[in-house]
Amino acid sequence: MSSFKTQLVGLKADSFRHPLDLEATNALKQIPGVDLLVRNLLGQLAEQFFYIENIASSILVSDRQLPQYHQLLIEACQVLDLEPPQLYVRQHPVPNAYTFAMRGKQPFIVMHTSLIDLLTPEEVQAVIAHELGHLKCDHGVYLTLVNLIVLAAGQLPNVGQLLVQTLQAQLLEWVRCAEFTCDRAALLATQDPKVVMSILMKLAGGSPTLASQLNLDAFIEQARAYDNISNTEIGEMLKSAHSSQLTHPVPVLRAREIDRWSSSREYQNLLQNTKMSYDGKAEKKGGWRNW
Repeated sequence: MSSFKTQLVGLKADSFRHPLDLEATNALKQIPGVDLLVRNLLGQLAEQFFYIENIASSILVSDRQLPQYHQLLIEACQVLDLEPPQLYVRQHPVPNAYTFAMRGKQPFIVMHTSLIDLLTPEEVQAVIAHELGHLKCDHGVYLTLVNLIVLAAGQLPNVGQLLVQTLQAQLLEWVRCAEFTCDRAALLATQDPKVVMSILMKLAGGSPTLASQLNLDAFIEQARAYDNISNTEIGEMLKSAHSSQLTHPVPVLRAREIDRWSSSREYQNLLQNTKMSYDGKAEKKGGWRNW
């Protein structure tokens, strides 16, 4: 990979955190006991469960095992100024990657083989960096809770299910916001917006046989057309209904957001290693908020 990337020494999470992520995280922090519950009661059990699962059923990447992917991990960590977590490759037909981390626990990233098969090495590094963004921003507590709530939503009757669904909606809104931040981490690590947008295009409609035939410029135009749906009230309502139960913003919206941020002064200043000030205020209005 390129040795000409700017290493963002001293990079802080809030210097690239998406304002919607900050806003949604602050809302979740108002729920009493969530942090304590997940870290102290669920964290240790979940860590042991996933460790056994990964060791038993996945490949641990290292300088001796799939060293090309280990090097991609190390380079991304150097750019983002982060200690390397464990990286596992898992045989799975659904293209996906995920991470787990609690403070004081061993963090790890898992990538599915079907995702790797879709991507170039640069794109694989961007996916790794996206997951590193979750670690950099300490998303682990709420990511763990999201997974547990989603699993529990269909298991509890009546009032219990209603309460879970209310919390689920708030958590799903948070995780969609957090994905915008982690896409920014992917951009910071690769320092090429087309690499990040290409991944999103492939996730929307790619396959190992189709990936090389896809046109990124046409996909970006498609993302702009999705933006225009918000010009009508009914279009806005349909977009909200379509995305309300999703764990990720739709790929075209994520691509559009990266396209915007890559042209921003904030992003350029980070690459110039300029210390950014973050006022902690989230912009509450904007067409790109509507998923």
